[in-house]
Amino acid sequence: MIDKKVLLKIVKSALEEDIGKGDITTKFSVSPDINALGIIVAKEKGILAGTQVAKEVFWVVDKNTKSTFQKADGDKFISGEIIADIRGKAPSLLSAERVALNFLQRMSGIATLTARYVKKIKGTKAKILDTRKTTPNLRLLEKYAVRVSGGFNHRMGLYDQILIKDNHINLGNGIRNVLNKIKDVNSGRLFVEIEVKNIRQLRQALRFNVDRIMLDNMSIEEIGDAVKIVNGRCELEVSGNISLQNIREIAEAGVDYISVGSLTHSYNSIDLCMRIRRIG
Repeated sequence: MIDKKVLLKIVKSALEEDIGKGDITTKFSVSPDINALGIIVAKEKGILAGTQVAKEVFWVVDKNTKSTFQKADGDKFISGEIIADIRGKAPSLLSAERVALNFLQRMSGIATLTARYVKKIKGTKAKILDTRKTTPNLRLLEKYAVRVSGGFNHRMGLYDQILIKDNHINLGNGIRNVLNKIKDVNSGRLFVEIEVKNIRQLRQALRFNVDRIMLDNMSIEEIGDAVKIVNGRCELEVSGNISLQNIREIAEAGVDYISVGSLTHSYNSIDLCMRIRRIG
């Protein structure tokens, strides 16, 4: 489930962006007394995510609107399949339609792509991670969509985990200096991960008590060597140039995690539509 207070804030902001001072087309063309039924239909196959968000959109526009989903988050659907039916006043359905579909289409796109990656590494010990490469202000929703399909969340932001990357290392005068500084202030309280680009840096990082080492843009041969060198002393994550074509080979090398930025920055939205008709 998504935190309701945060979700309400996101939904209200999206509706304000779209409706603004009012849905003028609907106001001038559709009677407010018309009862209507909206059917959300899939126009291609995928995996659903965002039902809670869509329901919230319809509820914020009109608390008397009733949303019933035939599918739950994580369920597969095919082209032509009915996802949900929405009942309420016609103007309410028209005003909420696009924002609700926008959330559903994008979150389902992320869930669908994540499922493909998870399937590729089935049978290995590796887990799929997302990244911070998310849409501004929508990170909570996008990371939820990753979890729906069996992916796992990396840190939510800069505040909940120490992740030392190449810029920190360059500006902090090297791995040793940076890790010594963090060792002095952390005392094991926060999870510490460091990114390395070669085996030399890996060996440097292993001299410190880090929780995870990220192997950035390493070849499959280097990844295999790293697994042997680390030998279970800390977790290993692979990042950089990950694709559906190479992820199986990386997972089989024996790493613990593979982070995939494309889950939230290069997915394809799933095509959904809402057909509305008068009832009653």
